[in-house]
Order: sequence, then C-alpha cells, then structure tokens
Amino acid sequence: MSNTIRYGIIGAGSMGREHIENLKVMEGALVTAVSDPNEASRSAALAIAHPGAVAFSGHQELLDSGLVDAVVIATPNDTHVDVLADALSTAVAVFVEKPLATTIADCKRILEWDSKRSALTWMGLEYRFMPPVNDVIQRTKAGAVGKVHQVSIREHREPFYPKVDNWNRFAIRTGGTLVEKCCHYFNLMDLVLGEHPERVFASGGQNVNHLDETYAGEQADMLDNAYVVLEYASGARAMLDLCMFGEGSYDKEILTVVGDEGKLESFLPSHNVRYSRREDWGRKSAWGSKEGTGRGSEIKQVTDLSLKYLGHHYGASLIEHVKFRDAIINGTPAEVTLTDGITSVATGLAAHKSIAEGRVVALSEIWA
Repeated sequence: MSNTIRYGIIGAGSMGREHIENLKVMEGALVTAVSDPNEASRSAALAIAHPGAVAFSGHQELLDSGLVDAVVIATPNDTHVDVLADALSTAVAVFVEKPLATTIADCKRILEWDSKRSALTWMGLEYRFMPPVNDVIQRTKAGAVGKVHQVSIREHREPFYPKVDNWNRFAIRTGGTLVEKCCHYFNLMDLVLGEHPERVFASGGQNVNHLDETYAGEQADMLDNAYVVLEYASGARAMLDLCMFGEGSYDKEILTVVGDEGKLESFLPSHNVRYSRREDWGRKSAWGSKEGTGRGSEIKQVTDLSLKYLGHHYGASLIEHVKFRDAIINGTPAEVTLTDGITSVATGLAAHKSIAEGRVVALSEIWA
C-alpha cells in the first residue's frame, strides 16, 4: 500500500470533525471523502477536509466511491452496527469510534463479521494513549507498584455537549452514560490489571443535568453521576467515580493505581504523574505506624511536545491515528481490538443493570 492513506470520515458531527483535524496534521494522510445525512455536518466537515474531498449523504456511497483506503466511523452509537455491516464487508481498513455498539447482541454480530475479513479493524479507545495515562500504565506493567490491588478513576466534568438531533440525550441511542462515556475507563481498568471483571456493583442517577429537556415529547434520561465498583478474579478491585456536574474541578480526570509496593497517579489536564513507594511514605507516628504525609513522592509532568495537535484528548487521538496509519502501511495487527470494545461495553451495560435492579451483576449475565 502507498505511504499516503486516503481516509473517509463516516459521521461528520463534532467527533468526525475532530478526527479530520487530527488527520490534517499527520503525515501520510489525506481526507478524501466525508459522509453524513445531515447537510450542515457534511458542509462543516468538507470545509476543513483536504482540498478536493467529496461529500456523500450516505455511508454506502462513500464505501462504493473508490476514493478511500480507510474509514473512520464516528456516527451515533446506535448506528455503528448498521454502518459496520457494510464497512466490514469491504477491503478498506476500519477505525470505529467507541462504544463498539449499544447491545451485546450487536457487538457479537460485529465480531462475527470482522472474523471473516483480512483487512485491519481498529477500535477507537484513545484514553490509553494520553501521555500521563500511558506513563502510569507502562510503569505499572514494569512493576513500579508491585502487585496491583486497586485501580480508581475519577472524572468530574461538565455535562454532555449538544449533538445533532440530540441523540446523546437518550440511553436507547447511546447505550447509557456508563457505556457512552465510561467504556474508555473500563477499558483502562482492564488494561492496567490485565484481566476482565467478573462482578459489577453500581449506584447512580440523573439528579442535575437535562432534567428540563424533552425532545419530541420524550424526557432526556442520561445519568449524570455514578459510582461503579468492579471485582476481578485475581482479587483486585476497580472503582469509577463519575460526576457530570463537577466542571469546577481543575484536574477533572484522575487515574490511581495502588499496589503492594507503591502508588501511581495521573492528573489531567495538569499532565502530572505522582509516584511513591511504600518505604518512602511518611514518618513514624505515635501509634507506631507510618503516616501518609506525601514525603518521598516523585512528581513530574508528562507531555509529548512533538504532537502537532492536542485536540479534545490531550494529543491521544493523534497518537492513536499514527498507530492506526502505521498498522495499515506495515500490515501489522491492531493494538486496540474489537474485543477491547465489546468487553468495555459489557461492563457499562452490567453497571446500568446493577443500578436498575439494585444488586451485584455478574458479567456472565451480560454475555448470556
């Protein structure tokens, strides 16, 4: 294959246009086609794509055009399955945004279609490539904290942004907040621990956001806060603390990994990573144990100054696109697979089921 990849963007909303901005600064990439049924989105995407790009109202027209070597699917969550049914039957490389789909049945269908093709399929889960997050992951895997027992992620952020036709206001279209927003985080937890959870317990609700929003007579029903606890076969635990009316936070995303030998934390948007080992913690207290004073902690800022575009994900989308491009050119496997996509969706669905039914949910129930 040529070292210049021709990209088609399927879904030209805010995330589709964000992909275009990343591809524009990346060597070896040309955005040659965009598709979206919404005229305003098409026009906005065409205005920032490479000169000569062609716009289509439907994804099948784009796939049939002969203009692309790879496609990026950034359509609403509930449409992924239909778009992938067509895209995976072609020989083009496919990059699909998270979440893979909104139901396990659809995820399983997608995996079956993908098993029949030889072209590259990449699951878009860029959070693992955020520089400080990746630093924590790599140091954890190198044994910096010893055996990992706890992983926690806190995101305190602003509410969901408006999107075309308000599709992201309804769980039936998104899969629910813990699928739409949090599949990233469940994937990170699994990546750090090297295993998938067995049980999920969650508590959450819609308490502040979108309470006065109705569309076509339907009340917006996206959760705006939750705690989710995951249990793994190894005995490790993970926890998500989500608040979508916490926009006053400076570091709105914090990943914490604690092992029997130490602790690692990443903070965004400050890009700080904090590391400490247990023997360096604190001083002897009157009780004969050590107090956690923070002494002995190593703090550094982790950034990638070579990145030409940071965008909405601190440069992670560009890093992931470089890896996707290189895998296409070199014929190497995807670093992030559809299996990563389906397991992160399953955890989100289990968390929603736990909230709805007020009980611990085994992941085996979701796979059944």
